[in-house]
Amino acid sequence: MYKVALVGKPNVGKSTLFNRIISSKKSIVDDEPGVTRDRIYANAIWLNREFTIIDTGGLTNKNVSFQQNIETQVKLAINEANLIIFLVSAKEGINAEDYYVAKTLKKSKNKHVVLVVNKSENYQNQDINQYYSLGFGKPFFIASEHGIGIGDLLDEIIKSISKNNATTKKTDNFFSFCIIGRPNVGKSTLVNTVLQENRVIVSPIAHTTRDSIDVNFKYKNRDFTIIDTAGIRRKGKIAHGVEKYSVIRTQDAISRSKLIILMLDGSEKFNEQDEVIGGLAFKANIPTIICVNKWDLVKKNTQTMVETIKLIRQQFKYLSWAPIVFVSANDNKRIHTIFETILKIEQQLNITISSSLLNDVILKAQIANPPPNYKGGRATFDYVEQVKGQIPTFVIYGNDPKYIHLTYSRYIENQIRHAFEIDIVPITIYFKDKNARIRGIKKGDNV
Repeated sequence: MYKVALVGKPNVGKSTLFNRIISSKKSIVDDEPGVTRDRIYANAIWLNREFTIIDTGGLTNKNVSFQQNIETQVKLAINEANLIIFLVSAKEGINAEDYYVAKTLKKSKNKHVVLVVNKSENYQNQDINQYYSLGFGKPFFIASEHGIGIGDLLDEIIKSISKNNATTKKTDNFFSFCIIGRPNVGKSTLVNTVLQENRVIVSPIAHTTRDSIDVNFKYKNRDFTIIDTAGIRRKGKIAHGVEKYSVIRTQDAISRSKLIILMLDGSEKFNEQDEVIGGLAFKANIPTIICVNKWDLVKKNTQTMVETIKLIRQQFKYLSWAPIVFVSANDNKRIHTIFETILKIEQQLNITISSSLLNDVILKAQIANPPPNYKGGRATFDYVEQVKGQIPTFVIYGNDPKYIHLTYSRYIENQIRHAFEIDIVPITIYFKDKNARIRGIKKGDNV
Protein backbone atom coordinates (compact mmCIF):
# COMPACT_ATOMS: atom_id res chain seq x y z
CA MET A 1 0.00 0.00 0.00
CA TYR A 2 1.27 3.48 -0.93
CA LYS A 3 1.97 5.41 2.28
CA VAL A 4 1.66 9.16 2.87
CA ALA A 5 3.07 10.65 6.10
CA LEU A 6 1.96 13.96 7.59
CA VAL A 7 4.95 15.69 9.20
CA GLY A 8 5.33 19.09 10.83
CA LYS A 9 5.82 20.97 14.07
CA PRO A 10 3.15 20.75 16.80
CA ASN A 11 -0.27 22.30 16.28
CA VAL A 12 -0.10 22.98 12.54
CA GLY A 13 -3.22 20.85 11.94
CA LYS A 14 -1.81 17.45 10.98
CA SER A 15 -4.57 15.55 12.79
CA THR A 16 -7.26 17.82 11.35
CA LEU A 17 -5.95 17.16 7.83
CA PHE A 18 -5.67 13.43 8.62
CA ASN A 19 -9.32 13.31 9.71
CA ARG A 20 -10.40 15.35 6.69
CA ILE A 21 -8.68 12.98 4.26
CA ILE A 22 -10.14 9.82 5.80
CA SER A 23 -13.56 11.46 6.42
CA SER A 24 -13.52 10.27 10.02
CA LYS A 25 -12.51 11.73 13.39
CA LYS A 26 -9.92 9.08 14.13
CA SER A 27 -7.05 11.26 15.37
CA ILE A 28 -7.58 13.39 18.44
CA VAL A 29 -7.75 17.08 17.59
CA ASP A 30 -7.12 19.59 20.36
CA ASP A 31 -5.74 23.09 20.73
CA GLU A 32 -3.09 21.72 23.10
CA PRO A 33 0.16 21.14 21.16
CA GLY A 34 1.63 17.64 21.19
CA VAL A 35 -1.61 15.69 21.52
CA THR A 36 -0.60 13.13 18.86
CA ARG A 37 2.33 11.02 20.07
CA ASP A 38 2.30 7.77 18.11
CA ARG A 39 1.96 7.03 14.42
CA ILE A 40 -1.73 6.83 13.54
CA TYR A 41 -2.60 4.87 10.37
CA ALA A 42 -5.75 4.79 8.27
CA ASN A 43 -6.70 3.89 4.72
CA ALA A 44 -8.05 6.62 2.44
CA ILE A 45 -9.44 6.60 -1.10
CA TRP A 46 -9.56 9.29 -3.80
CA LEU A 47 -10.50 8.82 -7.43
CA ASN A 48 -10.79 5.07 -6.81
CA ARG A 49 -7.15 4.88 -5.67
CA GLU A 50 -6.47 3.66 -2.15
CA PHE A 51 -3.53 4.70 0.00
CA THR A 52 -2.47 4.73 3.65
CA ILE A 53 -2.23 8.04 5.48
CA ILE A 54 -0.02 8.35 8.58
CA ASP A 55 -0.54 11.01 11.25
CA THR A 56 2.51 11.76 13.39
CA GLY A 57 3.47 13.72 16.47
CA GLY A 58 4.82 17.23 16.20
CA LEU A 59 8.58 17.65 15.66
CA THR A 60 10.18 20.41 17.69
CA ASN A 61 13.62 21.58 18.77
CA LYS A 62 12.23 22.40 22.20
CA ASN A 63 12.69 20.19 25.26
CA VAL A 64 9.16 18.90 25.91
CA SER A 65 7.70 15.71 27.40
CA PHE A 66 8.10 12.56 25.27
CA GLN A 67 9.85 14.56 22.53
CA GLN A 68 12.61 11.99 22.03
CA ASN A 69 10.05 9.19 21.70
CA ILE A 70 7.86 11.28 19.41
CA GLU A 71 10.82 12.10 17.17
CA THR A 72 11.66 8.40 16.91
CA GLN A 73 8.09 7.67 15.81
CA VAL A 74 8.14 10.48 13.24
CA LYS A 75 11.43 9.30 11.74
CA LEU A 76 10.05 5.76 11.45
CA ALA A 77 7.03 7.17 9.60
CA ILE A 78 9.31 9.16 7.29
CA ASN A 79 11.38 6.09 6.49
CA GLU A 80 8.41 3.92 5.56
CA ALA A 81 6.43 6.60 3.69
CA ASN A 82 6.44 6.94 -0.11
CA LEU A 83 5.30 10.54 0.06
CA ILE A 84 5.71 13.11 2.84
CA ILE A 85 3.37 16.04 3.35
CA PHE A 86 5.34 18.74 5.17
CA LEU A 87 2.67 20.79 6.92
CA VAL A 88 3.23 24.36 8.10
CA SER A 89 0.81 26.97 9.41
CA ALA A 90 -0.05 30.24 7.66
CA LYS A 91 -1.51 31.49 10.92
CA GLU A 92 1.77 31.16 12.81
CA GLY A 93 4.20 31.71 9.95
CA ILE A 94 7.61 30.10 9.58
CA ASN A 95 9.81 29.81 12.66
CA ALA A 96 12.80 27.85 13.95
CA GLU A 97 10.69 24.72 14.53
CA ASP A 98 9.70 24.62 10.83
CA TYR A 99 13.35 24.88 9.81
CA TYR A 100 14.12 22.05 12.23
CA VAL A 101 11.50 19.87 10.52
CA ALA A 102 12.86 20.83 7.09
CA LYS A 103 16.37 19.87 8.16
CA THR A 104 15.10 16.50 9.41
CA LEU A 105 13.30 15.82 6.13
CA LYS A 106 16.33 16.71 4.02
CA LYS A 107 18.30 13.98 5.78
CA SER A 108 15.90 11.45 4.26
CA LYS A 109 17.16 10.91 0.73
CA ASN A 110 14.95 9.98 -2.23
CA LYS A 111 11.76 11.05 -0.48
CA HIS A 112 9.11 13.02 -2.34
CA VAL A 113 8.13 15.94 -0.07
CA VAL A 114 5.10 18.15 -0.73
CA LEU A 115 5.02 21.44 1.20
CA VAL A 116 1.51 22.31 2.39
CA VAL A 117 0.48 25.55 4.11
CA ASN A 118 -2.51 24.93 6.37
CA LYS A 119 -4.85 27.43 8.06
CA SER A 120 -4.52 29.70 5.03
CA GLU A 121 -8.18 30.67 4.63
CA ASN A 122 -7.50 34.26 5.74
CA TYR A 123 -3.95 34.63 4.48
CA GLN A 124 -4.34 34.93 0.72
CA ASN A 125 -2.16 38.04 0.40
CA GLN A 126 0.75 36.83 2.51
CA ASP A 127 4.38 36.77 1.40
CA ILE A 128 5.01 33.27 0.03
CA ASN A 129 8.77 33.72 -0.21
CA GLN A 130 9.10 32.55 3.41
CA TYR A 131 7.82 29.12 2.35
CA TYR A 132 10.27 28.83 -0.53
CA SER A 133 13.04 29.37 2.02
CA LEU A 134 12.29 25.90 3.42
CA GLY A 135 13.67 24.40 0.22
CA PHE A 136 10.72 22.28 -0.98
CA GLY A 137 9.44 24.36 -3.87
CA LYS A 138 5.98 25.79 -4.46
CA PRO A 139 3.55 25.06 -1.61
CA PHE A 140 -0.10 24.01 -1.65
CA PHE A 141 -2.40 26.32 0.31
CA ILE A 142 -5.22 24.63 2.21
CA ALA A 143 -7.55 25.03 5.18
CA SER A 144 -8.14 21.55 6.61
CA GLU A 145 -10.81 22.64 9.03
CA HIS A 146 -12.94 24.11 6.22
CA GLY A 147 -11.98 21.65 3.48
CA ILE A 148 -10.38 24.32 1.29
CA GLY A 149 -7.80 23.06 -1.20
CA ILE A 150 -8.04 19.44 -0.05
CA GLY A 151 -9.08 18.17 -3.49
CA ASP A 152 -6.01 19.66 -5.17
CA LEU A 153 -3.77 18.11 -2.53
CA LEU A 154 -5.38 14.70 -2.97
CA ASP A 155 -4.95 15.01 -6.74
CA GLU A 156 -1.22 15.54 -6.13
CA ILE A 157 -1.11 12.40 -3.96
CA ILE A 158 -2.84 10.34 -6.67
CA LYS A 159 -0.46 11.76 -9.28
CA SER A 160 2.46 10.53 -7.16
CA ILE A 161 0.85 7.11 -6.75
CA SER A 162 0.35 6.77 -10.52
CA LYS A 163 3.90 7.93 -11.22
CA ASN A 164 5.31 5.26 -8.92
CA ASN A 165 2.89 2.56 -10.13
CA ALA A 166 1.98 1.86 -6.50
CA THR A 167 -0.23 -1.12 -5.81
CA THR A 168 -2.91 -1.41 -3.17
CA LYS A 169 -3.71 -4.24 -0.83
CA LYS A 170 -7.13 -5.15 0.46
CA THR A 171 -7.45 -5.40 4.22
CA ASP A 172 -10.94 -6.92 4.45
CA ASN A 173 -9.54 -10.32 5.44
CA PHE A 174 -7.47 -9.02 8.35
CA PHE A 175 -8.59 -10.39 11.71
CA SER A 176 -8.83 -7.28 13.87
CA PHE A 177 -8.52 -7.27 17.65
CA CYS A 178 -8.10 -4.49 20.20
CA ILE A 179 -6.34 -4.35 23.55
CA ILE A 180 -8.15 -2.64 26.41
CA GLY A 181 -7.33 -2.16 30.07
CA ARG A 182 -6.36 0.28 32.79
CA PRO A 183 -3.48 2.71 32.19
CA ASN A 184 0.02 1.22 32.37
CA VAL A 185 -0.93 -2.46 32.34
CA GLY A 186 1.34 -3.05 29.33
CA LYS A 187 -0.94 -2.68 26.31
CA SER A 188 1.57 -0.75 24.20
CA THR A 189 4.40 -3.02 25.29
CA LEU A 190 2.42 -6.00 24.01
CA VAL A 191 1.87 -4.24 20.66
CA ASN A 192 5.59 -3.53 20.28
CA THR A 193 6.50 -7.09 21.28
CA VAL A 194 4.08 -8.61 18.79
CA LEU A 195 5.29 -6.33 15.99
CA GLN A 196 8.94 -6.66 17.04
CA GLU A 197 9.43 -2.91 16.73
CA ASN A 198 8.84 0.24 18.76
CA ARG A 199 5.53 0.87 17.06
CA VAL A 200 3.95 2.81 19.93
CA ILE A 201 5.46 4.86 22.70
CA VAL A 202 6.02 2.94 25.94
CA SER A 203 6.53 4.81 29.18
CA PRO A 204 6.12 4.12 32.91
CA ILE A 205 3.96 7.25 32.98
CA ALA A 206 0.31 6.19 32.92
CA HIS A 207 -1.87 7.33 30.01
CA THR A 208 0.95 7.72 27.49
CA THR A 209 -1.24 6.33 24.69
CA ARG A 210 -4.08 8.67 23.76
CA ASP A 211 -5.30 7.51 20.34
CA SER A 212 -6.34 4.08 19.16
CA ILE A 213 -3.44 2.74 17.09
CA ASP A 214 -4.24 0.34 14.20
CA VAL A 215 -1.43 -1.78 12.74
CA ASN A 216 -1.65 -4.54 10.13
CA PHE A 217 0.82 -7.41 10.49
CA LYS A 218 1.39 -11.08 9.76
CA TYR A 219 1.76 -13.85 12.32
CA LYS A 220 2.62 -17.26 10.91
CA ASN A 221 1.22 -16.29 7.50
CA ARG A 222 -2.03 -14.97 8.96
CA ASP A 223 -3.15 -11.36 8.48
CA PHE A 224 -4.08 -9.46 11.62
CA THR A 225 -4.89 -5.90 12.64
CA ILE A 226 -3.93 -5.04 16.21
CA ILE A 227 -5.48 -1.95 17.83
CA ASP A 228 -3.80 -0.41 20.86
CA THR A 229 -6.05 1.83 22.96
CA ALA A 230 -5.67 4.39 25.69
CA GLY A 231 -5.92 3.16 29.28
CA ILE A 232 -9.35 3.79 30.77
CA ARG A 233 -9.31 5.41 34.20
CA ARG A 234 -12.14 5.64 36.70
CA LYS A 235 -14.95 7.86 35.44
CA GLY A 236 -14.40 10.43 38.17
CA LYS A 237 -10.77 10.85 37.10
CA ILE A 238 -11.43 11.36 33.41
CA ALA A 239 -10.82 15.02 32.69
CA HIS A 240 -12.56 16.98 29.96
CA GLY A 241 -10.71 17.19 26.65
CA VAL A 242 -8.02 14.77 25.53
CA GLU A 243 -8.68 11.93 28.00
CA LYS A 244 -12.41 12.09 27.31
CA TYR A 245 -11.72 11.67 23.59
CA SER A 246 -9.41 8.76 24.37
CA VAL A 247 -12.28 6.89 26.04
CA ILE A 248 -14.44 7.53 22.97
CA ARG A 249 -11.64 6.20 20.75
CA THR A 250 -11.42 3.04 22.87
CA GLN A 251 -15.14 2.43 22.47
CA ASP A 252 -14.78 2.97 18.73
CA ALA A 253 -11.85 0.52 18.64
CA ILE A 254 -14.05 -2.12 20.28
CA SER A 255 -16.77 -1.55 17.68
CA ARG A 256 -14.23 -2.16 14.88
CA SER A 257 -12.81 -5.33 16.38
CA LYS A 258 -13.65 -8.98 16.00
CA LEU A 259 -12.02 -9.81 19.33
CA ILE A 260 -10.99 -8.03 22.53
CA ILE A 261 -7.93 -8.64 24.64
CA LEU A 262 -8.74 -7.51 28.17
CA MET A 263 -5.35 -6.90 29.76
CA LEU A 264 -4.82 -7.17 33.51
CA ASP A 265 -1.72 -6.41 35.55
CA GLY A 266 -0.75 -9.68 37.21
CA SER A 267 1.67 -7.90 39.57
CA GLU A 268 -1.19 -5.96 41.20
CA LYS A 269 -4.55 -6.81 42.71
CA PHE A 270 -7.40 -6.69 40.23
CA ASN A 271 -9.72 -3.83 41.13
CA GLU A 272 -13.13 -2.40 40.43
CA GLN A 273 -11.93 -0.51 37.37
CA ASP A 274 -10.75 -3.77 35.80
CA GLU A 275 -14.28 -5.08 36.25
CA VAL A 276 -15.77 -1.93 34.70
CA ILE A 277 -13.54 -2.29 31.63
CA GLY A 278 -14.42 -5.97 31.47
CA GLY A 279 -18.04 -4.84 31.35
CA LEU A 280 -17.28 -3.04 28.09
CA ALA A 281 -16.11 -6.34 26.63
CA PHE A 282 -19.24 -8.13 27.83
CA LYS A 283 -21.47 -5.38 26.42
CA ALA A 284 -19.72 -5.66 23.04
CA ASN A 285 -20.76 -9.34 22.91
CA ILE A 286 -17.70 -10.41 20.92
CA PRO A 287 -14.94 -12.91 21.82
CA THR A 288 -12.64 -11.76 24.63
CA ILE A 289 -9.32 -13.09 25.87
CA ILE A 290 -8.40 -12.18 29.44
CA CYS A 291 -4.66 -11.57 29.30
CA VAL A 292 -2.75 -11.44 32.59
CA ASN A 293 0.41 -9.46 31.87
CA LYS A 294 3.60 -8.93 33.90
CA TRP A 295 3.47 -12.57 34.99
CA ASP A 296 7.25 -12.49 35.33
CA LEU A 297 6.91 -10.09 38.29
CA VAL A 298 4.65 -12.42 40.26
CA LYS A 299 6.08 -14.57 43.04
CA LYS A 300 4.77 -17.98 42.09
CA ASN A 301 4.33 -21.48 43.42
CA THR A 302 2.63 -24.51 41.88
CA GLN A 303 -0.82 -23.14 42.73
CA THR A 304 -0.42 -19.48 41.78
CA MET A 305 -1.87 -19.76 38.28
CA VAL A 306 -4.78 -21.92 39.45
CA GLU A 307 -5.56 -19.48 42.26
CA THR A 308 -5.37 -16.51 39.88
CA ILE A 309 -7.76 -18.16 37.43
CA LYS A 310 -10.18 -18.83 40.28
CA LEU A 311 -9.98 -15.19 41.36
CA ILE A 312 -10.60 -13.96 37.82
CA ARG A 313 -13.62 -16.23 37.47
CA GLN A 314 -15.03 -14.78 40.69
CA GLN A 315 -14.48 -11.14 39.70
CA PHE A 316 -15.45 -11.50 36.04
CA LYS A 317 -18.42 -13.84 36.28
CA TYR A 318 -20.04 -12.19 33.28
CA LEU A 319 -17.05 -13.32 31.15
CA SER A 320 -17.19 -16.94 32.32
CA TRP A 321 -16.57 -18.17 28.76
CA ALA A 322 -13.51 -15.96 28.16
CA PRO A 323 -10.21 -17.92 27.96
CA ILE A 324 -7.37 -16.75 30.22
CA VAL A 325 -3.71 -16.49 29.18
CA PHE A 326 -0.65 -15.45 31.16
CA VAL A 327 2.13 -13.48 29.45
CA SER A 328 5.08 -11.21 29.99
CA ALA A 329 4.98 -8.66 27.17
CA ASN A 330 8.17 -6.98 28.31
CA ASP A 331 10.15 -10.26 28.21
CA ASN A 332 8.34 -11.66 25.14
CA LYS A 333 7.23 -14.74 27.08
CA ARG A 334 4.13 -16.83 26.29
CA ILE A 335 2.97 -14.36 23.60
CA HIS A 336 2.28 -17.33 21.33
CA THR A 337 -0.53 -18.42 23.67
CA ILE A 338 -2.54 -15.37 22.61
CA PHE A 339 -2.46 -16.36 18.94
CA GLU A 340 -3.03 -20.04 19.66
CA THR A 341 -6.14 -18.98 21.57
CA ILE A 342 -7.30 -16.70 18.74
CA LEU A 343 -7.12 -19.63 16.33
CA LYS A 344 -9.22 -21.77 18.67
CA ILE A 345 -11.72 -18.94 19.00
CA GLU A 346 -11.95 -18.63 15.21
CA GLN A 347 -12.81 -22.33 14.96
CA GLN A 348 -15.68 -21.90 17.41
CA LEU A 349 -16.89 -18.71 15.71
CA ASN A 350 -17.12 -20.55 12.40
CA ILE A 351 -18.97 -23.58 13.77
CA THR A 352 -22.01 -24.66 11.76
CA ILE A 353 -24.60 -26.93 13.39
CA SER A 354 -27.45 -28.62 11.58
CA SER A 355 -31.00 -27.97 12.77
CA SER A 356 -31.58 -31.69 13.33
CA LEU A 357 -28.71 -31.88 15.84
CA LEU A 358 -29.84 -28.69 17.56
CA ASN A 359 -33.41 -29.91 17.88
CA ASP A 360 -32.19 -33.20 19.32
CA VAL A 361 -30.19 -31.38 22.01
CA ILE A 362 -33.08 -29.06 22.96
CA LEU A 363 -35.55 -31.96 23.08
CA LYS A 364 -33.32 -33.94 25.42
CA ALA A 365 -32.74 -30.84 27.55
CA GLN A 366 -36.52 -30.38 27.99
CA ILE A 367 -37.02 -34.03 28.92
CA ALA A 368 -34.19 -33.99 31.46
CA ASN A 369 -35.27 -30.67 32.96
CA PRO A 370 -38.74 -29.44 31.90
CA PRO A 371 -39.33 -25.67 31.89
CA PRO A 372 -40.93 -24.44 35.15
CA ASN A 373 -44.16 -22.47 35.38
CA TYR A 374 -43.41 -18.77 35.08
CA LYS A 375 -45.67 -15.73 34.70
CA GLY A 376 -48.77 -17.87 34.40
CA GLY A 377 -47.54 -20.37 31.84
CA ARG A 378 -44.94 -22.93 30.85
CA ALA A 379 -42.53 -22.51 27.93
CA THR A 380 -42.57 -24.98 25.07
CA PHE A 381 -40.00 -25.27 22.29
CA ASP A 382 -40.93 -26.51 18.83
CA TYR A 383 -37.97 -25.79 16.58
CA VAL A 384 -34.36 -24.58 16.75
CA GLU A 385 -32.09 -23.23 14.02
CA GLN A 386 -28.72 -21.52 13.74
CA VAL A 387 -28.70 -18.16 11.98
CA LYS A 388 -25.86 -16.06 10.63
CA GLY A 389 -24.15 -13.80 13.16
CA GLN A 390 -20.79 -12.42 14.26
CA ILE A 391 -20.87 -15.03 17.03
CA PRO A 392 -22.76 -18.37 17.13
CA THR A 393 -26.43 -17.35 17.10
CA PHE A 394 -29.47 -19.56 17.58
CA VAL A 395 -33.22 -19.01 17.33
CA ILE A 396 -35.61 -21.16 19.36
CA TYR A 397 -39.27 -21.04 18.30
CA GLY A 398 -42.01 -21.91 20.76
CA ASN A 399 -44.93 -20.39 22.61
CA ASP A 400 -44.83 -17.00 24.37
CA PRO A 401 -41.20 -16.14 25.35
CA LYS A 402 -42.42 -14.39 28.49
CA TYR A 403 -42.79 -17.85 30.09
CA ILE A 404 -39.01 -18.39 29.95
CA HIS A 405 -37.22 -17.63 33.19
CA LEU A 406 -33.67 -16.26 32.97
CA THR A 407 -32.24 -19.31 34.76
CA TYR A 408 -33.86 -21.66 32.25
CA SER A 409 -32.51 -19.59 29.39
CA ARG A 410 -29.04 -20.05 30.86
CA TYR A 411 -29.69 -23.78 31.22
CA ILE A 412 -30.52 -24.03 27.52
CA GLU A 413 -27.41 -22.04 26.63
CA ASN A 414 -25.23 -24.35 28.72
CA GLN A 415 -26.75 -27.42 27.04
CA ILE A 416 -25.87 -26.06 23.59
CA ARG A 417 -22.38 -25.12 24.72
CA HIS A 418 -21.75 -28.56 26.23
CA ALA A 419 -23.17 -30.50 23.30
CA PHE A 420 -21.12 -28.71 20.65
CA GLU A 421 -18.04 -27.74 22.69
CA ILE A 422 -18.56 -23.99 22.41
CA ASP A 423 -16.73 -22.92 25.54
CA ILE A 424 -14.52 -19.91 24.73
CA VAL A 425 -16.81 -17.54 22.79
CA PRO A 426 -20.08 -15.80 23.64
CA ILE A 427 -23.24 -17.10 22.02
CA THR A 428 -26.59 -15.44 21.43
CA ILE A 429 -29.96 -17.18 21.81
CA TYR A 430 -33.20 -15.62 20.65
CA PHE A 431 -36.50 -17.06 21.87
CA LYS A 432 -39.32 -16.33 19.44
CA ASP A 433 -43.05 -16.92 19.39
CA LYS A 434 -43.60 -19.28 16.48
CA ASN A 435 -46.78 -17.37 15.63
CA ALA A 436 -45.31 -13.89 15.82
CA ARG A 437 -43.86 -12.12 12.78
CA ILE A 438 -40.95 -10.44 14.61
CA ARG A 439 -40.54 -11.09 18.27
CA GLY A 440 -37.41 -12.10 20.14
CA ILE A 441 -35.17 -11.71 23.11
CA LYS A 442 -31.47 -11.95 23.67
CA LYS A 443 -29.81 -14.11 26.25
CA GLY A 444 -32.99 -14.81 28.18
CA ASP A 445 -34.37 -11.26 28.64
CA ASN A 446 -38.15 -11.48 28.47
CA VAL A 447 -40.23 -9.61 25.91
